[in-house]
Amino acid sequence: MPDTQLHAYGLDRPESGDDVVVPFTLENLDARGRVVRLGEALDAILGRHNYPAPVARLLGEAVTLAALIGSSLKFEGRFILQTQTYGPVNLIVVDLEAPDGLRGYARFDADAVRAAIELGQTRPGQLLGKGHLAMTVDQGSHMDRYQGIVALEGGTLEDVAHTYFQQSEQIPTLVRLAVAEITRRGDKRPAWRAGGVLVQYIPPHGQSLMPDLPGDGDFSNPETADLDFVEDDRWTRTKSLLGTLADDELADPDLSAERLLFRLYHETGVRVFSPIDLEERCTCSAERIEAMLRDNFSPEEREEMVVDGEIEVVCEFCSAGYHFRLGEFEETEH
Repeated sequence: MPDTQLHAYGLDRPESGDDVVVPFTLENLDARGRVVRLGEALDAILGRHNYPAPVARLLGEAVTLAALIGSSLKFEGRFILQTQTYGPVNLIVVDLEAPDGLRGYARFDADAVRAAIELGQTRPGQLLGKGHLAMTVDQGSHMDRYQGIVALEGGTLEDVAHTYFQQSEQIPTLVRLAVAEITRRGDKRPAWRAGGVLVQYIPPHGQSLMPDLPGDGDFSNPETADLDFVEDDRWTRTKSLLGTLADDELADPDLSAERLLFRLYHETGVRVFSPIDLEERCTCSAERIEAMLRDNFSPEEREEMVVDGEIEVVCEFCSAGYHFRLGEFEETEH
């Protein structure tokens, strides 16, 4: 491809690899979005806890979704995605410390997950069950938290993301997520990787973007549907092109974010911007955990935690172990 054409697409730089977010615009379609490719960072998060494969895949989707949404933060802060449900996987927490630190874990009922695998009931909605998903933006101690909550009722995380943007932001949004375990020549074991795309339709001001929000929040209810709304052809085109993307392409280690976007949208025009690096990084520390034990528990409660002369705390995210003696708290409290 000629250098001038590369520049026009924003590709006058090396293609990005794994563990990146690549922002892009579709100027002729009035849309913009982000592509996430996760490799070593995701494999570290999932491999550390030896999750059953369906649980690992579900957590991988949650990590990818958090990276897609949280990477849009324009300030130092945290984006937290959390599910709480009554299914076999009853809790997922993913934490993105802006701009680039990812961590996550899943809590599950081992017997229930084993039964789900035996019955072939391992789709995301079946593993999660009913409950809710919360997305929280924490801008620090001097700013209020923002939280959006969406019901989980047996659908996928893609479905939940679409509902969130419909109800909370009224921006037409399409999300695609794919997680795979891949073995490449020379690898000692399979490795987890993932890909995700988020695209949003943002036309000039004054144009109706979505059907009017029904009072019950149910866009599929024919009795409250906005029958006068007609979807713009540009958004229809954007969605139909993204619909041609297969899961194996999205998770393909040999298909960069730039090539993926060019394959999808080169006929309509796509421009990519500099990638944002991501890394697996836990924020736990001995100082933070000591402060948590000191501030949240009484001396009597801490004494009940002692085993073999020490209090042991294991980080649920990274599995790091921290050990404290009761005397350390006495020294700081006097």
